[in-house]
Amino acid sequence: MAKFLLLGKYSLEGIKGIKSERTNKAVVAIQKSGGRVDAMYALLGGFDLALVVDFPSNIDALKASIVITKLTDIGFTTCPAIPVEEFDKVLG
Repeated sequence: MAKFLLLGKYSLEGIKGIKSERTNKAVVAIQKSGGRVDAMYALLGGFDLALVVDFPSNIDALKASIVITKLTDIGFTTCPAIPVEEFDKVLG
């Protein structure tokens, strides 16, 4: 499984729908897309949410990002994340 960071930005409609039930539905949608949520954070600054998620592939991450955007009205930027130790090996 590969690690991904999903950075979310609320739309006006997304803000109106804030509920723990919606969060649970998003987690289930990620799981149905083959993913596993490691952590979820609310943020201050340029993004409102950060999800740390494992997916089998880039395609699975892409599908989940689109599904949860449609479900929540939150726009997500999906970024593959490489552990620093692996990054150092590649460049070292």
